[in-house]
Amino acid sequence: MSFSRIAILGPGLLGGSVGLAAYGAGHEVILWGRNSERVEVARKIGLEATTDLQWAVKDADLIILAVPVGVMGRLLESMKGNLKPGAIVTDVGSVKGLPHEVANEHGIPFVGSHPMAGSEQTGIEAARADLFKGAACALTNDQERPNEELRAVARFWENLGCVTSVMNSKDHDRAVARISHLPHAMAVATAGAALRFPGDEFLAAGGFRDTTRVASGDPEMWAEIMVENRAALTAALQDAQDEMREILDHLAKSDKKGLQSYLAEVKARKENPSENL
Repeated sequence: MSFSRIAILGPGLLGGSVGLAAYGAGHEVILWGRNSERVEVARKIGLEATTDLQWAVKDADLIILAVPVGVMGRLLESMKGNLKPGAIVTDVGSVKGLPHEVANEHGIPFVGSHPMAGSEQTGIEAARADLFKGAACALTNDQERPNEELRAVARFWENLGCVTSVMNSKDHDRAVARISHLPHAMAVATAGAALRFPGDEFLAAGGFRDTTRVASGDPEMWAEIMVENRAALTAALQDAQDEMREILDHLAKSDKKGLQSYLAEVKARKENPSENL
């Protein structure tokens, strides 16, 4: 099974980048958006685009949801009677449990996708065809769709440059809470604490820039992601609190040797993660 025509719903950074990459890989691509100005930008960067949802999805073999989860239910309800027989729906969301729930509610054949690619930049203006080169892409198949469909979705992402793996949505959401959502939350907390005193940013160099880069991400999008994955993220943040308490304990005791040992332990854990399995 293969996908000739791809419909992408959502003209943002990820939707636009998927569109450019898929077009470059030889697929016929149509991008849909409600906002006519964003649709016009999509056309300017070389993509076929429309504000007509039914026209966008009616002949598509693969429909990719590149919209917030809160919007997915309305879109699926609107288009489910107009899907081509055999069409598959996937997404690019950072949380997988809720999209599966929404797709199940509407009886939509769904395989979840999460390409681990992005940028602190937002909007289709920042879209890049090479955004997915070398990126991990997690696939979730909680609906237990046929293996032929799962493999077709995997091949699609692999053709865009991704390295794919399959897991259930619960394991996915736990993992990304720690390796994606927690780092974002910590970058925000670090930037907030570091910039308490106006003027200190004058001294900021590479360490501050690298540690806090993702704190410049879209606040609306990240607030939604964090709330959607709040249980797993809360557990990760509580573990981060424990790590901070250990640092604070060493500082309170002026325990240089103990602090050095802790820093070395975490450094080794980061540099050799497989040894911690």
